[in-house]
Amino acid sequence: MTKIAIKNENITSFGGIYHIMDVFSKLGFEKLTESVLGKRGSSGKAFSHGSIFGSLFFSYLCGGECLEDINVLIGQFKQRPDTLLPGADTVGRGLKELAEENIIYKSETSDKSYSFNTAQKLNTLLLRMIRRMRLIKVGSHVDLDFDHQFIPAHKFDAKYSYKLDFGYFPGWASIGGIIVGGENRDGNTNVRFHQEDTLCRIMDRVTSELGVVIERFRADCGSFSKEIIQTVESRCNTFYIRAANCGSRYENFRQLKEWKGVELGYEKCDVTSISIDNLIEGKSYRLVVQRSPLKDKDGKQQTDMFGVIYTYRCILTNNWMSTEKDIIT
Repeated sequence: MTKIAIKNENITSFGGIYHIMDVFSKLGFEKLTESVLGKRGSSGKAFSHGSIFGSLFFSYLCGGECLEDINVLIGQFKQRPDTLLPGADTVGRGLKELAEENIIYKSETSDKSYSFNTAQKLNTLLLRMIRRMRLIKVGSHVDLDFDHQFIPAHKFDAKYSYKLDFGYFPGWASIGGIIVGGENRDGNTNVRFHQEDTLCRIMDRVTSELGVVIERFRADCGSFSKEIIQTVESRCNTFYIRAANCGSRYENFRQLKEWKGVELGYEKCDVTSISIDNLIEGKSYRLVVQRSPLKDKDGKQQTDMFGVIYTYRCILTNNWMSTEKDIIT
């Protein structure tokens, strides 16, 4: 005997998003957002910033790829009782309202100007949401990673980068894979240019808003400069910065004798440490050097008239206690 089931016409394949909405509501993100960004409009009838973020984020979680997808999904969202979210046009206007003025830095060498955007309020909101969700424990000692990520974009203010495309070159800080701060900059900006100012703002904000201690700071050679090292050292216990290589340093490495063999990721290499005393007056740092034999496509070591050809990699640190292997890994 055939059974016929009558289904509610409001059934949806996006029902799981209602649980996310409930979680956001219980965490009080609406009021938290308003406390940081302020109220929208003067009549009290405008959609809040929290509703705008909700509409955008819920659309993203349901597979939305652009603002217009919000209009397709908004009918599904409204099936949740007492849910009223803005459409794509309102979300677009609301996001534009959050734009902050750029900071303009002028280069003393090239006389060119570069735009930075600190997004102070949004960065503060990000950290307070992280704290509200208890993603990072208050009072903990954390590892802060920093890097730049080129974002291709063909907008009116996008600049041509050495990445051979137009776009932006923001710097991002993360703790355990969780983004804790970012600042946008012109796509043609050198990564070291005024990076110490960016790091100063991000690191100070992280420690004050999250209530944590930055135990270790890690960055690539784009952060290897005197000003950046001084800024970082005063805001963390230990730092590890990939050192920029050069021809003169390469010759010095070839003269080193006290190498120790270690295995890193199933690959054998040699490591050693030397003292760097001429980078910052009155300061002595440790340069951990790793060398690996250069091999051809068949895995055979390449040589020249002086012997085996090596590839050198270096990390500058103020940590004198850990082994070279621990620092590299």
